[in-house]
Amino acid sequence: MNKLFLYDKKLLKKYDYIIGTDEAGRGPGAGPVYAAAVCFPCFNNNLISDLNGINDSKQLTEKKREEFFDIITNNSIFSVYQGSVEEIEKFNILRTSLMMMNKACNEVISKLDSENILVLTDGNKKIINFPYNQQTIIKGDGKSASIAAASIIAKVMRDKFMSEIDKQYPMYKWAKNKGYLTKEHLDAVDKFGLTKWHRKKFFRNHFEKAEQLHLI
Repeated sequence: MNKLFLYDKKLLKKYDYIIGTDEAGRGPGAGPVYAAAVCFPCFNNNLISDLNGINDSKQLTEKKREEFFDIITNNSIFSVYQGSVEEIEKFNILRTSLMMMNKACNEVISKLDSENILVLTDGNKKIINFPYNQQTIIKGDGKSASIAAASIIAKVMRDKFMSEIDKQYPMYKWAKNKGYLTKEHLDAVDKFGLTKWHRKKFFRNHFEKAEQLHLI
């Protein structure tokens, strides 16, 4: 059995359902952050076989993520929420991520027939203002199938969104860099400025350095 599924199945001895939650897009300087929550109502052999090799979304190819995305969405109860650039600027990226995880998990829970659930959260920060059982797992997307599934859902949906807004702002190459602060992205910012999709606070150090080098 895939070790990630084994991790989750052991927890089902105590709980009726396991929900995994993770985010995509905490590091980039542009675009929203996505948070997903995934619950597999049944860990049958077919599902485990179909998701053989499931892992942290960053460890998978884009093609594999998209293959797993279809299998996950067809075999789970899931929810995805988008934290806007405005929310990230107002609350900071960590708090916004946790707020979106809260919403996604609550939506999944509302579709279950029991509240005897455990939410597995990737990282070391608990979801804020959350009344249900939860457990944080550092690098959980490489340990729990439910968290890995949530990371894939969030990553695929965010990547598609960044490819869409790339059509409006092709000079930043978001379809390629997904909003991360690559040299190519930063050079475009220096040349064209910031857009409504940029997280302006993420660029403070860059602009301070650029001023010191007399680039702007």
